[in-house]
Amino acid sequence: MAARQAQFTAIPSLPQVGLQPWQYYFYSALKSNVEMLTGGANGVDNSRMAITAGQITVAAPPTQNMAKVTADGSSIGLKDEKVSVPISEDYVKLVSNVQTLANDVASLRSTVETLIKQLKATP
Repeated sequence: MAARQAQFTAIPSLPQVGLQPWQYYFYSALKSNVEMLTGGANGVDNSRMAITAGQITVAAPPTQNMAKVTADGSSIGLKDEKVSVPISEDYVKLVSNVQTLANDVASLRSTVETLIKQLKATP
């Protein structure tokens, strides 16, 4: 999906008479800032333009696959030792959980990297 270019109506020039000096400076600064954010100012660096919703096209990340750890901590105590060793089934479940979590993190990272690229490429 291509990003839409935002369009804004031009702000008219400020009146030269009828304003107090502080009003003129205030409205002049406000006009300048709005033009900078909308990209309407001539000769202004467009890297300061505001980002609009239409410029972000990153899809929401997929649903997280890992909801909870399925390993339940079952272990075997070694006789005359103060060491517990996880049973094989728990070890396999834990390895699977870690891999699922790693895949979820990789998916979220990809989404964030795409979003960052879009934000940096905004004119």
